[in-house]
Amino acid sequence: MKKLPLEFYRRDDVLKVSKELLGKILVTKWDDVVTSGRIVECEAYAGEIDKASHAVGGRRTQRTEVMYAHGGVAYVYLCYGIHHLFNVVTSGKDEPHAILIRAVEPLKGIQEMLMRTGKKQLDNTLTKGPGNVSKSLGIYSHLTGTSLLSRKLFIADDGIRYKKNEIGISPRIGVDYVRGSRFEVRGSR
Repeated sequence: MKKLPLEFYRRDDVLKVSKELLGKILVTKWDDVVTSGRIVECEAYAGEIDKASHAVGGRRTQRTEVMYAHGGVAYVYLCYGIHHLFNVVTSGKDEPHAILIRAVEPLKGIQEMLMRTGKKQLDNTLTKGPGNVSKSLGIYSHLTGTSLLSRKLFIADDGIRYKKNEIGISPRIGVDYVRGSRFEVRGSR
């Protein structure tokens, strides 16, 4: 298993990068506790031209400035004052593309994930939904701007690849006017 290189994130095609994130492993290491999960659902946000993007129309705020950085950093924001949502910044500088990680299949540190979420036992809701992904992996908004090549937060490749017929493509959740920008591994719980 090896960390994805910066070149992976710095490509212009946010849809292609999103699709290729499926099967990769999101890893966190806080206080020597490793938690990880295989990415099985994500959504692409194509920057300034995307009506659902935080950077639509070139909007630049203190919160969204990280989206304009070179790809390969985390964009984590608080949604509804409750959920911390983890996004992968992609593309080059001043091209604010991002990919929301919506679900992972838990791999390592499941007991820690259960403690972080207050769940008693493992079920399919532990890491289903972007808020649950962040909570179970210990990802919070103060991590915005963190390099995805760091030792504490990174995405790795262990060689898993999905065939075209194993990947579902649909509109984003709650944003049905944008077609073909949500990707999921078919059959994943």
